Amino acid sequence: TEDQFIEPILPLPAGRFCYQPVPWAPKDLSPPPVAHSARTTFGSFNNTAKLNDGVYDLWAQILAVVPDSRLLLKWRTFNDAALRQRVTQAFVTRGIAAERLELRGPSFHADLLKEYAELDIALDPFPFTGGLTTCEALWMGVPVITWPQSRVVSRQTHAVLHQIGLQALSASDADSYVRLAGELAADPVRLRDLRQGLRAQMQASRLMDTAGFTRGLEDSLIKLYRDIGREGRRSC
Repeated sequence: TEDQFIEPILPLPAGRFCYQPVPWAPKDLSPPPVAHSARTTFGSFNNTAKLNDGVYDLWAQILAVVPDSRLLLKWRTFNDAALRQRVTQAFVTRGIAAERLELRGPSFHADLLKEYAELDIALDPFPFTGGLTTCEALWMGVPVITWPQSRVVSRQTHAVLHQIGLQALSASDADSYVRLAGELAADPVRLRDLRQGLRAQMQASRLMDTAGFTRGLEDSLIKLYRDIGREGRRSC
């Protein structure tokens, strides 16, 4: 995305995300819901401002290709009846029955984190993808399917997945976004393994290496300072 800036871009060695879970995050994780219900639950706890026709199109396609699946959306603005009606209608017009949707409003953060236990798979919106929301879903053992595009905000989840070694959950286009979601929904063993192993995978990655992130940031700033100093001396 460097062509979108007039300023020089200084890449950070470990990326721009460094995550630590909040102290009130649940310590224990339950199995994916599909393990006991045989019904896949997709979900997104992202800001509703990130919803758009493209998102509705692909999420409806995913629900169509995964029989009897449901979609749980949660954000503070869902306490607005008019918004709930608009979002519901967006799916109904795409052939998805309203009964397959659940739209939840705000709650305390600790309760929100507990609600991830009700999801099998998180769907990332686009082109504005998740950031902290993605990290929290992963920490709660919920894999996130994303479709990175050209802008920085459309590659946030992809960057997080890259840091923890789950690039395979990043789609290359709209068709593969739907396909990845369908394939993961059809693999309850992988969902179980991800639920059990995601936290350890995150803890062993650069995403949660706070000391390494800080060293990389410090080294980058020192290099920038020295480069500016050399440029200043040459211009004198």
